[in-house]
Amino acid sequence: MWNFIAKRVLYLIPLLVGVSLLTFLLMSLTPGDYFTELEQNPQISPETLADLRAKAHLDKAWYVRYGYWLAHAAQLDFGYSIANKRPASDLIFERLWNTFLLSFAATILAWGIAIPLGIAAAVRRDGFADRACSLLAFAGLSVPEVLLALFALMFAASTHWFPIGGSQSSDYYLMNGRQLFFDKLHHLILPTLVLGASELAGIMRQMRSNLLDTLRAEFVTTARAKGVSEGLVIYRHALRNAINPLLTLFGYSLASLLSGAFIVENVMAWPGLGRLTMESLSKKDHELVVASVVMATALLVVGNLIADLLLAWSDPRIRLK
Repeated sequence: MWNFIAKRVLYLIPLLVGVSLLTFLLMSLTPGDYFTELEQNPQISPETLADLRAKAHLDKAWYVRYGYWLAHAAQLDFGYSIANKRPASDLIFERLWNTFLLSFAATILAWGIAIPLGIAAAVRRDGFADRACSLLAFAGLSVPEVLLALFALMFAASTHWFPIGGSQSSDYYLMNGRQLFFDKLHHLILPTLVLGASELAGIMRQMRSNLLDTLRAEFVTTARAKGVSEGLVIYRHALRNAINPLLTLFGYSLASLLSGAFIVENVMAWPGLGRLTMESLSKKDHELVVASVVMATALLVVGNLIADLLLAWSDPRIRLK
C-alpha cells in the first residue's frame, strides 16, 4: 500500500508540471498583461511601464518566464501577485481553506443524506419513499448550480435570514470563539446547500441502483434462504457490496464539487480558490492564475488517491490485488 501511495505521489509531479506549462502557455496567448490598463494613464510614462514589466519579467518570452516560475515553484514559492502586492502562496493558502471548508461541508451533506435516501428508495421500491426520492433526484439534477445559486441569493435578500456573500461578518474579529463558529456556519449554510444539491441527487440515484442490483444477487438469496433477517441481509450483506462502486466515484465527486465550487464561489461571493482564480484571470495576474490552477489540480489528484485507498479498505479483493 505504501508503494502504491509513493507511486501516485511521484506521478503527481509530471502532471502538475504539465498543467502549469499548459496554463502558462494559454495565459501568454491572451492579449495584454496587468500593466496594459496603465498605458491609458497619461501620468505614467512608457519608461516607467517598461521598468515595471522588466521587474515582473513580462518583457521576456513566455517560456523564460515559465522557467523562472518553475524554479521558484520547486521551492514552494509560487510567484508574486502583482494585483494584490502579495506572494501568491499566501493568497492561495488563505483562499484554499475556504474552498476546502465549502467542499467538505457539501460532501458531508451530500453523502450523509444521499446514502440513507438511496437505501430507503431501494428497499421500498416503487413506494412513496422511492417516488419522493426520484422527484428529489430529478430536481437536483435538472436545476443548474448557477440558477440555484441565484435563487438562494434571492431567498437570502428577501428573508434576511442568511448573509449575502462573504464568509464572515464585518465585526468578525470582535467575536469570541463560540460566536466565530456560528458566524462562519451562518455564512456557510446557503453555499453548502447549493453546492451539495446536484451531488446529493447523483449519489442517491447511484446508491439506489447499486443496492437494487445487489439485492438480486445469489448470495443475498442464499442468506435469505438460511433464515437471516431482512435487516441483516440488507445492512450486513448487501449494503457493503453496493457501496463499493460509490467509493470509486468519490474522487470524481470531489472533482465535481471543486468545479461546482468555482461557480458557487463566484455567484455567491464566497472567498475561495475559485473566486480568486477568476479575479486574477480578469486582472491578468498570470502567476497567481497558474498557481491556483496547479493547486486545484493537486486537490483533484489527492481526491482520487483517497477514493482508491477507501476502496482498498472496503473491498479485501482490491487490497489483496
